[in-house]
Amino acid sequence: MDNLVQWTRHWLSRRPARITLKTPEELRRMREAGRLTGQLLRLLGAAIQPGLPVYELDELADAFLREHGAETVFRGYRPDFADTPFPGHICVSINEEIVHGLPNRKRRLREGDIVSIDVGVRWDGYVGDAAATFPVGSVDPIHARLIAVTREALARGIAQARPGQRLGAIGHAIETWVERENGLRVIREYVGHGVGRHLHEDPVVPNYGLPHQGLRLRPGLVIAIEPMVVTGSPETEVLPDGWTVVTRDGGWAAHFEHTVAITEEGPWVLTNPDGDEGTEG
Repeated sequence: MDNLVQWTRHWLSRRPARITLKTPEELRRMREAGRLTGQLLRLLGAAIQPGLPVYELDELADAFLREHGAETVFRGYRPDFADTPFPGHICVSINEEIVHGLPNRKRRLREGDIVSIDVGVRWDGYVGDAAATFPVGSVDPIHARLIAVTREALARGIAQARPGQRLGAIGHAIETWVERENGLRVIREYVGHGVGRHLHEDPVVPNYGLPHQGLRLRPGLVIAIEPMVVTGSPETEVLPDGWTVVTRDGGWAAHFEHTVAITEEGPWVLTNPDGDEGTEG
C-alpha cells in the first residue's frame, strides 16, 4: 500500500477530533478567501479548451493570486506521506485521475477529456478550498452524466450542512444519490475535511455514511465537502510521481468541492465566486 493511502486511512481513524469553531470575524475573513478561490476556479474553467497546455492553467492561477495579494496553499505543501513538496499552484486531474494531479508541462488537453481542477487559496491567514470538473469540448454522454451527477451530489451534501444535523447525513445524501439513484461509485479512501487557518483541519467529512451518526454540526464549523465519483471501481492507486491518485481500473472520475460554513440560517457556501450564500459557481 502506498504512503498516501496509508496517511489518508490514518487520518480517517484519528480520535478524538480537534474541532475549532470560527467566530463571526473569522467567517468574514474566510468568506473573502473563499470568494477569491471561487473566482479563480471559474477563471480556470473558462480557459479550458482542446489543445491547451495543462501548465498554462497553473501559470494563470499564479498570475491571478499575485494580482489579488493571495497565495496558493498547494505549492510547497508536503504532508507526511510526500517524498517531495507539491510542485503546482493548483491540482489538475484528467480523466481517470481522481485528485492531486500535477500541472504537467508536457501535456495538453484533448477534445473529449474531462478535467478536474482543485484550488486552495490563502488570504489574510485563512483558506478557501474548492474544485470542479469541466468538459473539454464535446464529451461522451457517459462522462457528461458523471459530471452532472457529481455536481448534484455536492449540492445534496451541502443541503444537509445545518445546525443539529449529524455529519453522517452529508455523506449519506451524497452516497445515496451517487450509488443508489445513479449507479456510479463514491471514492472512500479520500474525503472532505475541516478548513480554517489550515487546509486540512478536523473533522474528516466522508462522502458516505449513516444519517444519524457522526459529529453533530454546530454554527461556526467550516468544512470542505468534496464528492469524488467514478464510473467503475472505487479502488485507487497513486502514480509514481507520489501525488496523482487514479482509478485502478481506468474508469473516469469527477470531483466537485465547496468550503461551507455551518450557520444558524443554514449552509453558507464560502467559495461561491460571487460571495453570496448560493451553491452555484
